[in-house]
Order: sequence, then C-alpha cells, then structure tokens
Amino acid sequence: MASLKDLRVRISSVKSTQRITSAMKMVAAAKLRRAQEDAEATRPYAVRMERMLGSLAQSAVTAGTAPPLLAGSGKDDVHLLIVMTTDRGLCGGFNGSIGRWTRKRILELRADGKEVKLLIVGRKGRGILRREFGDIIIDTLEDTARPTPRFETAAEIAQRARDMFEAGECDVCTIVYNKFVSALTQDVTPQQIIPFALPETEEGSDDDTDDQASALDSGAVYEYEPDEQEILADLLPRNLSVQVFRTMIESFASEQGARMTAMDNATRNAGDMIDRLSTEYNRTRQAAITTELIEIISGAEAL
Repeated sequence: MASLKDLRVRISSVKSTQRITSAMKMVAAAKLRRAQEDAEATRPYAVRMERMLGSLAQSAVTAGTAPPLLAGSGKDDVHLLIVMTTDRGLCGGFNGSIGRWTRKRILELRADGKEVKLLIVGRKGRGILRREFGDIIIDTLEDTARPTPRFETAAEIAQRARDMFEAGECDVCTIVYNKFVSALTQDVTPQQIIPFALPETEEGSDDDTDDQASALDSGAVYEYEPDEQEILADLLPRNLSVQVFRTMIESFASEQGARMTAMDNATRNAGDMIDRLSTEYNRTRQAAITTELIEIISGAEAL
C-alpha cells in the first residue's frame, strides 16, 4: 500500500496534468472554430473548380487533345503518395489512422507490381512509416501548417509533385488526408490529383457535389474563350495547388478536432483518477488514525 506522502505527490502530479490537458483542450477548441470556418469556405471553390475541369476534361479526352496532367503518362507503374500528418502529437488516433491506411495501400500497390514513393507532410508521419517504409520516403516537410496552412506552401507541394510527374519520376500522385466531418469524426480520404480524376458522386454528398454531378451528366455544351486547351493549360496546374491547399485546410481542422476530443477525454480521465486517489488517500489516512488511537488506548490500559 502506498504511503500518504506518495498519494499526495501522485494527486498533485495528476492535478498538474489535468490543468495542462484542460488548457490544451481550450486552445484546440479556439483553433478548431477558425479552422472549421476555413474548411467550409474552401470547399465550394475547390468543388466548382473540379466541376469546370470535369466539363473541359470530357470534351478534351473525346477530342484527343488532353494535356499530360489530364491524360496522364500512359502508364501507372510509379505511384507518389503525399501523406498529410501532423508535426505534434496528443491528437488521438489522427496520425495512426493515416498510417494504417497508407501501409495498407502501399502493400496493395506492391502486390500489383507497382513502385511506391512517399512524400510525407508532418514529422509524425515519418515516425510512423520510417521503420517499415523508410527506403521509399523521398522527403519530409515540417511546419507546413504553422501557425495555419498557407496557399504558398500548398503551391510549393503541388509544384514539387508536378515536377516529379514531368520528369517521369511518378505516373500517379495521390494525397492521403483526414477529411473534417466533425470534432469527433475524421475520415481518411485519398484524392488523386495527377492525372486529374473526374469527380465522382457519392451517396449522401452535399448540394455542391450533387449540382456538380448534374452539370457533368446533363450533356450541356459550353463555349469557352479562349479555347479549351488554353484554359486547361492554365487551370490544371492551378487546380493542383487548390486541391493541395484544400487537403491542408481539411487536415488542419481535423487535427484540431481530434486534439480537442483527446484532451477532453484526458481531462475527464484525470478527474476520475483524482477522485480514486483522493478516496484511497482518505481511507489510508483514516486507517492510520485508527491504528494510532488503538495503540494509545492499548498503552493506557496497560498502565
């Protein structure tokens, strides 16, 4: 049985930890509100750009004039996975879920005879994947979301992926990130950005995606000025940056939600532990007092 001093020290330590986790929860909650607003504001622009490119892509593919970023390299032997993780921990299973999905995907691609390369965003991702897949990690980008994600950083990541594609170092590029659903839910989502993939409609999608599907399926014919090839040549590289920035915003919001939830659970668990330790401390203290009284009474009777 622990002594009274040991219990007092442990209670004090847990209370200090509880204050820290409570403060981290409040900081994450404040960041989450802003990040959620940014994520919701970014989605419409990204979805509408995909809609525009989807319309242009259909006619370009039909006419056989699709540029490489749309048509691809003609093969899919080398896959580049851009893995969006965090630089800091204490955010629950956020990074673990990304790591598990990435590992599964790498094994699937290797089973099909494909070569895989990893570009990791966030030092936690490197720590998770380095032991098993360290030989295929080409680089790790850190502090990309400090203090918040910036479009310039997204443009640099997109340019790097584009340079690798144009140099023949990869045939397909996919971003793996956590899509923000709520503070309690983050979905691991892969998004292929090279070559450009036509948007797909999923059940339960939002109004923007439904409108997008209607526009693509309606068969409407549009006239563009300048011509479609020039628009595609300008929009496809721009779309890379927009989509990377969107995933960074979604990942940042998901990180704050996961951290807020994790710190809330940690604060509650610390409170429960303090209650248990306090109960044990009071019982031990009462037992010590009772023992002392018995010894005093026994000594008095012996006299």
